[in-house]
Amino acid sequence: MIHLVARRLRPDHRDRVIEWLREVDGPRRAEALESLAAEGVEHETAMIIDTADGPIIVYAMQTDDLDGSQAVADASPRPIDAEHRAVMRAAAGGRLASEVVLDLHAGSVRPAGTSSDDD
Repeated sequence: MIHLVARRLRPDHRDRVIEWLREVDGPRRAEALESLAAEGVEHETAMIIDTADGPIIVYAMQTDDLDGSQAVADASPRPIDAEHRAVMRAAAGGRLASEVVLDLHAGSVRPAGTSSDDD
């Protein structure tokens, strides 16, 4: 299942977050992929959206257990995970109110008029 997480970034930390994520996706990619495997995450991508109210980071993660994946990441002793926590905590600008308005998955059938919350 794909999960989306959106958070505000402190504007003064935007460039540091980009620098960090490029490092994770570049020279530390193998280390990051090992961490994802331990967390049970198959795919993760992130983007930053600049708005009049400041930058927003949106993560998309493919995992069957988001809470379990986050628990593993939060407890991880891996250096890359500790650095990620530090960079992202320093940059945290708060949660955003959001609503998933479309969730289609090939092969799944849900009766008309129901939502994924009804499952």
